[in-house]
Amino acid sequence: MSLRTTVAALAAVLSLALPVASSAAEMKVAYVDLQRVLLEVDDGKAAKTRLQKWLEDKQKEIDKEQSALRAEKEALDKQASAMAADVRGQKEAELQRKVMTLAQKWEKSRAEAANKERQEMEPIINKIDQVVASIAQRDDLGLVLEKRDSGIVFAKAQYDISNEVIRAYNSSKKTAAKDAPTK
Repeated sequence: MSLRTTVAALAAVLSLALPVASSAAEMKVAYVDLQRVLLEVDDGKAAKTRLQKWLEDKQKEIDKEQSALRAEKEALDKQASAMAADVRGQKEAELQRKVMTLAQKWEKSRAEAANKERQEMEPIINKIDQVVASIAQRDDLGLVLEKRDSGIVFAKAQYDISNEVIRAYNSSKKTAAKDAPTK
């Protein structure tokens, strides 16, 4: 290939690469810690408190049943020697069924807790997404990454918009409450 052809090819490649490189250099990037935002916005704190109370109530209920089963087992163990073998076997089987029922109830409450958490957090996450999008548009951000799921190992704090998202979210709730018609 001649020198003239090489120079022409190089010029063509550079003319195509420079606009792409300059537009990439102008793109603004930020990141947000969505988990932190979710836990620090007012609605997130309230949802977490409601969920915690619900979980504590469920745990108390399960603990109460578990204590009753322990007491029943201890009573059965004390009386076992005085019982006929078939009666003892029947009582042990009944106790085992109760233990299995309690284990199923515990598993069901875990699944219910996960579902309840999703229901509580989903509208808050959607609102957070809207706040992030409005901040990105306002600040002409080309890309906003989620801190934990994006693979970011290090980023300067100046690119973290988490605090701004929290402030904007909480102030939008207060503004909406002010604008709401009073009865």
